[in-house]
Amino acid sequence: MLSPHRWNAATHTYEAVPAFALPATARDMPPEDILWIDLTDPTPEEEALVFERFLPVHTLTFGDITKPRREPEQGAHLPKVEEFADYLFTVVNPLPAGLADKPAAGMKRRCRLRDRPQLSAVLTRQVLVTHHYQPMACIEGVSGYLARHGDCARRGPDFVFHLILDAVIDEYAPVVERVGDRLDRLETTVFKNPTPDALARLLRLKRLVSGLRKTLILEREVLVRLTRGEFELVDEREIAYYRNVYDHVVRYTELVESAREMVSDLMESHLAAASNRLNQVMKFLTMISTVVLPMNLIAGIYGMNFEESAAPSYHSVWGFQFALGVMGLAGVLAFAFFRWRRWV
Repeated sequence: MLSPHRWNAATHTYEAVPAFALPATARDMPPEDILWIDLTDPTPEEEALVFERFLPVHTLTFGDITKPRREPEQGAHLPKVEEFADYLFTVVNPLPAGLADKPAAGMKRRCRLRDRPQLSAVLTRQVLVTHHYQPMACIEGVSGYLARHGDCARRGPDFVFHLILDAVIDEYAPVVERVGDRLDRLETTVFKNPTPDALARLLRLKRLVSGLRKTLILEREVLVRLTRGEFELVDEREIAYYRNVYDHVVRYTELVESAREMVSDLMESHLAAASNRLNQVMKFLTMISTVVLPMNLIAGIYGMNFEESAAPSYHSVWGFQFALGVMGLAGVLAFAFFRWRRWV
């Protein structure tokens, strides 16, 4: 779906524009107007209309933009920023829809971080084009914000794109917070009851945290370049806003790094606790074997089939009871020895 919105400098209004009312090319726009074109799950014809006729882009740029459609098995392109002669091309990876939402009671989360979508953006002096194949909360939020505060659009595509990046990064806040809460609960479980289920949950968290870390580090590099002032299409007065987004990325990256270290520590603690638990079980079984061993020895001696035996009470009527008593005494003495050494 192609959704153009324009800041009309003549009427000082921010309004939706029908697709058929778009100029033939971006160069035909009035000099003071600002246009934002959002492509949500577009058709190949809509992509050709925007990226081949209205705002022609390099073949490599077009390939990166359409990669999720052309190579779905490869997934989204990783975050990056590239400057071309007349436009700036940026790719970021918002969180998958539903990952930031708390699952309902008794329901398992079905979305995965590896299914993260791709948000591509092309910026010029007057035009911002955003492209994605899945509905995105960040785009909807910025669109609603501009509908209420249309004056912000006149500051240019670089300011509008900063709003989008800010919304993308803010999506990490509830996810990072929920990861921390889950780790706190797992910490108690690991030390009280280190079950295989706890280890499986730790492994799932490790995959999530590793994915978050990878994406945040790459998006941090994108924002570092946007805040350096190396791109002419990012106005100097807007760099302060990009620095604010960069600060958010740095904070979330540090939190994810801490969560990653905590996951590793908890996995090591789980393995140590499980090993200690196994040692306790083996210690208990060994003590049982040690208590029973003298009984087996006595039973073996009295069970040998010899006509004559030097064993006490071998031919006595009370021989069986005597042997049982000796076995019981040996077990009691062995248990008393363990108690004396404080092994039990």
